[in-house]
Amino acid sequence: MLQAATDLIAEGGVESLSIRKLADKAGVSRTAPYHHFKDKNELLCAIAEQGFHLQDQLVEALNENAKELSPVEQFERYVITYIRFADEQRETYDLMYGRDIWKTGIPTQTLQEVSHNSFRVLLNWIKELQAQGVFEPSLPALRITQSAWASIHGLCRLFNDGIYVNREDLQDIARTSVQLLIKQHAPSEV
Repeated sequence: MLQAATDLIAEGGVESLSIRKLADKAGVSRTAPYHHFKDKNELLCAIAEQGFHLQDQLVEALNENAKELSPVEQFERYVITYIRFADEQRETYDLMYGRDIWKTGIPTQTLQEVSHNSFRVLLNWIKELQAQGVFEPSLPALRITQSAWASIHGLCRLFNDGIYVNREDLQDIARTSVQLLIKQHAPSEV
């Protein structure tokens, strides 16, 4: 049912999604979705949760497959993977980080936990990069993480909203962003 709901959102946006349309698309009775979701908000939260799990799986796979890379190269791959995920899963990404849930909806407790855990993964990685001398250890890891996340999310918005549409530049822009983040937060030379 989550895939059917995501497909409906892709076709007509969040506004076009209704429990009735979902039931029709999934080929179930009109009351069947209510056995899984209390209302539309809960359905949207479930789609966002699934997105966070998928994003976390991609990051885990990235970490396992990039052990031979330098910390900077690993971080660069993370940024590229994050942006590609946002591009390939646009509707889900919009729910994960957008106002339909966080500002105008009510995020479920489970979604809050999953999203905070996803942020903690990035925070722990920044702490590890600080320990390896990539980022200045005296700067608050939380602030570096928030700064990095804001930059990455901003790139995703520019691509997904169609403001910047040249996809061929994605890797170069991601690399430049990583270099700027590192330079901005790098240990100062004595």
